[in-house]
Amino acid sequence: MPLQKKSPKFPTGVMFVLALAILAGGCNRSQGGPEGPPPVPAVATVTVQPQRIELTTELPGRTSPYLVAEIRPQVNGLIKKRFFREGSDVKAGQLLYQIDPAPFQVALESARASLSKARANLPSIRLRAERYQELLADKAVSRQDYDDAAAALEQAKAEIEYWKAQVEAARINLAYTRVTAPIPGRIGKSSVTDGALVTAYQPTSLATIQQLDPIYVDVSQSSAELLRLKRHLESGRLRAEETNKKRVKILLEDGTPYPLEGTLQFRDITVDPSTGSVTLRILVPNPKHTLLPGMFVRALVLEGIAEVALLVPQQSVSRNPKGEPFALVVDETGVVHQRLLSLDRALGDHWLVTSGLSGGDRVIIEGGQRARPGMTVKALPYRKTEAGRHPPITPDAPSHQQPAGGE
Repeated sequence: MPLQKKSPKFPTGVMFVLALAILAGGCNRSQGGPEGPPPVPAVATVTVQPQRIELTTELPGRTSPYLVAEIRPQVNGLIKKRFFREGSDVKAGQLLYQIDPAPFQVALESARASLSKARANLPSIRLRAERYQELLADKAVSRQDYDDAAAALEQAKAEIEYWKAQVEAARINLAYTRVTAPIPGRIGKSSVTDGALVTAYQPTSLATIQQLDPIYVDVSQSSAELLRLKRHLESGRLRAEETNKKRVKILLEDGTPYPLEGTLQFRDITVDPSTGSVTLRILVPNPKHTLLPGMFVRALVLEGIAEVALLVPQQSVSRNPKGEPFALVVDETGVVHQRLLSLDRALGDHWLVTSGLSGGDRVIIEGGQRARPGMTVKALPYRKTEAGRHPPITPDAPSHQQPAGGE
């Protein structure tokens, strides 16, 4: 019988070691070689530069007419006719109402007749007094008769003056029957119609005239804002602008700018205890009557000039858990630093920074989510697109290292 070859037998331990070597080699092939250090992330930055800007304060307010005249009758009578159209523009001296003048014309004629009568009596009384004076020297009349004649002369003169005043009063009352416009402007609705009975200086006005060109804008400014402005001017942070300090821009209720600039007239010297604010009055041209009395507007009042102002985009400023504003700054070596900021106010889409930044600092505006304080980044100049943002930044590698390990 042919001899059968026997397969070699390996110890169990040797087989186990070989299996582990094969598994380890497979894992190494699936994982690849060891990872190198992650590439540096890229961020977009803006360089902060000092600049000269005009600082303004936006204050709410309402318009009020330049002149207001409430038309009231100055004599009693019946309204004979109205001579204006409600809502129209009237001129100073224009006839508005005609009160029935008949009784006042009669009173004037009566006063004139009484004046003529008093003047007619004067010559005879004067001649009598003169004759008595001559006769008194010859003792032809008594002293009492002369005194009576002289007193009658003075009384006649006084009566003439009295009737002169009555004639003037009657003439004035007759003129008051013509109710005219004391100022130019736009007249409102009439509270009476033809045939209505009116009384002198009645509480209810017949109509109201308001002069709208120019027009006042009354705005309120808090006393705290006034104190802050005073401190900034005294410290030199702001410089008063003498040339244009009274120039004021107006924003309408819908936010659109009013085409004409106003002039600051005065600041009130009394603080309203209920609101803690003072009133500023602005005179604004209003030739087209765009501004109407009682309209809500906003005024941009010039505070002063900041010669070395630092502005940063609002999107580059964040807040920490305490609510403090901060920005991420990239130094010359590319290391990120966190700066706490002090902000004054918002100017458009920028913040006015009073402390925390210096001229030449590079502030991260895009890609800040990839940067942390102490990390090295690649700073790229911020380039604004038509959409208003920097083009998408493609990072060279993730901003943090992936944990090592196999599946």
